[in-house]
Amino acid sequence: MGNASGMSHIATILLLGSGELGREFVIAAKRLGARVIACDSYDNAPAMQLADAREVFSMLDGAALRAAAEKHRPDLIVPEIEAIRTEVLADLEQEGFTIVPSARAVQLTMNRDAIRDLAAGELGLVTSQYGYAESFAEAREVADRIGYPLVMKPVMSSSGKGQSKVDTPEALEAAWDYAVANMRGDRARVIAEQFIAFDYEITLLTVRHAGGISFCPPIGHRQERGDYRESWQPAAMSPAALAAAQDMAAKVTAALQGGGRGWGLYGVEFFVARNKEGTEEVIFSELSPRPHDTGMVTLASQDLNEFDLHARAILGLPVPSSIAARPAASAVILADRDCDDFGFEGLADALALSPDVDVRIFGKPVTRPYRRMGVALARAADALAAVELAKQAAAAVRIVYSPEAD
Repeated sequence: MGNASGMSHIATILLLGSGELGREFVIAAKRLGARVIACDSYDNAPAMQLADAREVFSMLDGAALRAAAEKHRPDLIVPEIEAIRTEVLADLEQEGFTIVPSARAVQLTMNRDAIRDLAAGELGLVTSQYGYAESFAEAREVADRIGYPLVMKPVMSSSGKGQSKVDTPEALEAAWDYAVANMRGDRARVIAEQFIAFDYEITLLTVRHAGGISFCPPIGHRQERGDYRESWQPAAMSPAALAAAQDMAAKVTAALQGGGRGWGLYGVEFFVARNKEGTEEVIFSELSPRPHDTGMVTLASQDLNEFDLHARAILGLPVPSSIAARPAASAVILADRDCDDFGFEGLADALALSPDVDVRIFGKPVTRPYRRMGVALARAADALAAVELAKQAAAAVRIVYSPEAD
């Protein structure tokens, strides 16, 4: 589309969502000469602090979304969040705008029901048993069919909000209420799925680019409350299991191309469970058509982190066919209350632990309970040692709240 200002840039990017992942993406894109307009529902979001321009509006406001696209005429529209008026993106793609990775990808992954139906129904990927409900009565019917324990979550949410494990029928209604209260968008719909007694779970960062497809080494992660707490790379898994994950990731990302190019980085999540014979079975879980929160470990583990790879791919620049990773880990720094007047202590203590420790503070203007405010990164001789070092570094960083917040 070109830049209306007439200035020379490799590309003008409209970034939809400006959180911590968007912030790192802006850094990567600007290093390559792009101009970035960061958009979010609140001002001074992390990515806005580093972008060339900003727009403040709800991504679910279709008229405002279209107005931003027509105002800036971007070469690329890059979603960073799920809750977007996706039918507007589909219309814009038809009109000649480039949606990253495609309008189809954003539409299908905005809601867990659509991507799960694609994976299990159309592509035949291995998934857990699941069902949908738009009322508590329907949730009870799905639970009776699937059995307990199960996991219930909104079909659209972020950072694990609204997700809970349900062990008994008596706990089902509370889980339903929690899921509905924490949904994003405008659909009161949940997915209930069989609880998988997995041995571990991974994110397989999959890059589709002008030269083909590339995979990063698998990333292991641990979750609490449906959100990740630590991630590490490379995660140990058998060659056969890795090959199965790569095959499924290739199939599902290919199916998301639609009318777009499909270029970009995808975070494809899998459960891995060992059967009685010790063979690892790989089970598709979810997919994000953008850099993944667990992939923040690549800021320490890879020469080209996930944001660099995403920027290169969407700009049509070369991406390595083989991507290596040194042992590293990330651990999140969480807030525990609501506050708009706060600071950080302990940064020096964290960095003094080792020259292989780094800390990233996200620059979010307010805190909330369990909100990610930063991440500690660490490298070590192996991934498990890196996890322990990253956890120590994260624990050393303390959020200091104003007295009025107590």
